[in-house]
Amino acid sequence: MEKVVVASGNPVKLRAVQDGFLAMFPERNFQWETVSVPSGVADQPLSDGETLRGAMNRVAGAREKLPDARFWVGLEGGMQNREGKLEAFAWIVVQSADRTGRSRTGSFFIPDEIADLVQGGMELGRANDRVFSRIDSKRKEGATGILTGGVIERATFYSPSVILALIPFKNPTLYPVG
Repeated sequence: MEKVVVASGNPVKLRAVQDGFLAMFPERNFQWETVSVPSGVADQPLSDGETLRGAMNRVAGAREKLPDARFWVGLEGGMQNREGKLEAFAWIVVQSADRTGRSRTGSFFIPDEIADLVQGGMELGRANDRVFSRIDSKRKEGATGILTGGVIERATFYSPSVILALIPFKNPTLYPVG
């Protein structure tokens, strides 16, 4: 049994990690554990670099709290200004004792009404809840689920990038240790 630690208590992020690992390694057995750790960045990261740092920091925090795992996974949602509009995405980082995989999700532009709230200092999940009269949507369908009418919920949005972050572990001879 290989322990995978997800650096979040959010069930959506856990499900995305489980889906990704099981798709890449269907023959292996995993034990899942979650741990809440700080990202070390703003509650709502507003650049690509800050978002990646948040995912990396979450992995480091999870490794420190639960060092006896085979894998540690950090997921961090963020945004950046692109041509006057806010683009939303997430970074996924997977680490083992000897290697690191990283991947970024696809991206989409959030509506101006939500962007105004985020640029005013509100985290995306809270802004979605306010605009769409939801409660804790970031732990459910997320912005992608709300905006696509349930076609691509948050876990489904993250899972392909978890798979892509696992490429170095699926192909260890092609990726140097480190």
